[in-house]
Amino acid sequence: MTNPIEALLAEKGVLLADGATGTNLFNLGLASGEAPELWNESAPEKITALHQNFVDAGADIILTNSFGGTRHRLKLHNAQDRVHELNKRAAEIARAVADKAGRKVVVAGSVGPTGELLEPLGTMTYDDAVEAFSEQIKGLKEGGAEIAWIETMSAPGEAKAAAQAAINVGLPYTYTVSFDTAGRSMMGLAPKDIHGVVEGLAEEPVGVGANCGVGAPDILASLLDMTEAKPEATVIVKGNCGIPQFHGTEIRYSGTPELMADYVRLAVDSGAKIIGGCCGTSFEHLAAMRKALDTHHKSTRPTIETIVERIGPLRNKTANQSGESAEGAEPRRERRRRG
Repeated sequence: MTNPIEALLAEKGVLLADGATGTNLFNLGLASGEAPELWNESAPEKITALHQNFVDAGADIILTNSFGGTRHRLKLHNAQDRVHELNKRAAEIARAVADKAGRKVVVAGSVGPTGELLEPLGTMTYDDAVEAFSEQIKGLKEGGAEIAWIETMSAPGEAKAAAQAAINVGLPYTYTVSFDTAGRSMMGLAPKDIHGVVEGLAEEPVGVGANCGVGAPDILASLLDMTEAKPEATVIVKGNCGIPQFHGTEIRYSGTPELMADYVRLAVDSGAKIIGGCCGTSFEHLAAMRKALDTHHKSTRPTIETIVERIGPLRNKTANQSGESAEGAEPRRERRRRG
């Protein structure tokens, strides 16, 4: 399988992925509880605008509007029989924007968690998960996605099932985990162990890392663990834009463009090869991140203390501080929406 980011990494050194999907679609009128994937057919011009604004801000990688595109997610909206067409359309919209960018922009097919729990904690088998992810990824590939971008995972088994599905379909893949529970994933995975999640599969990932979580300082702490564990890996970090805060009835994220620019510099210094934003990251934030990436020269690897001093305190303990593994913790349902 062709690695679509390899040549671009060779050219640029570090790549900029896009920002939030959900946050920006809410700003475009998406109602709470509405499935963004349905907009691929009912409001394609708004999805086009989302991608175009990120490309205009300087993104090298754009993620399709398909995070909740498995049958398990779509059944919440009585659309479980439309998996292929909605995912194909998501990729087609992103592909059209990328193709007219005048430069190489990678179209990555967003694949989020199913919301179900694998056996023995739940009723979904590994094979069932592979089948559901394969159905989604086939649509994304047919629509023009170049890579399966598996994201916001918490259960290693589910991430592995999505990776197996990508291999079955014939797409290269990346995967990212959300380390939002005392520095670990909800199901107990530590950042340093990210590289072993898909051990034994026929194809290795073209990138691994972290997304979402609880804020930029925390995801950078996870990044340090991931790059220390395997310095040669292509590590992805796609952090939230600060933390959510209520302003009346509205939720806004605390991160400024200046904070996200410094997050980029620290991410580069920490060894990340693909950097983007997750929840709350607007087009303005991404433009500041692009400028920071273009003007920064890799410097001294930061410490946790340096990260805290520059962009604020950690919201959680780090994985090394958390003591006991979260393996036995009562699982919560996966978050519904990236960004």
